[in-house]
Amino acid sequence: MSARTIEAGFFKVLEAILVGLLASMVAMVFGNVLLRWFANSGLDVSEELSRFFFVWLTFIGAVVVMRENAHLGVDALVGRLGDRGRLTCMVLSDLGILICCAVFFWGTWQQADINRTNYAPVTGISMLWIYGVGFFTSLGIGAMVLARLVRATTGRVTNDELRTFAGEFLDTDPGAAIKRGLD
Repeated sequence: MSARTIEAGFFKVLEAILVGLLASMVAMVFGNVLLRWFANSGLDVSEELSRFFFVWLTFIGAVVVMRENAHLGVDALVGRLGDRGRLTCMVLSDLGILICCAVFFWGTWQQADINRTNYAPVTGISMLWIYGVGFFTSLGIGAMVLARLVRATTGRVTNDELRTFAGEFLDTDPGAAIKRGLD
């Protein structure tokens, strides 16, 4: 099995987890609305778990979005640069992201002892299970950025990567530009 197949499978699992978290959140919140409306009561556990699921959804989703190059970016300047300028901007951006990942990991590490001994009021779950997702996010995004930095420093960044970084997303449909009126 190739590394790309394993990577694709890993991200498919992450996407399935995201779908499960979102579906569970919808079910818990909607169920609570129905209970409050018809039975004048609610489930405290569903309120707490839906908040936790939202945290996990956001941080796991950030890793998936990073892989798809779908984070917000300002590409007005980068789009006007040539390949050399785009590569320079990509490396500088990736270095900044890598520093942020290191700071995020270190902050999560520093808070781990406190969060391990802190428990959620309703479910009794250790808060490390909630905020520890920062380890996964910082390591996941950091690994992808580090891999791209290695490719950049060894001259293996593709033109497609540079175009995607500059906001020029490739269409799989050859007639897409004509359909949008951008031919």
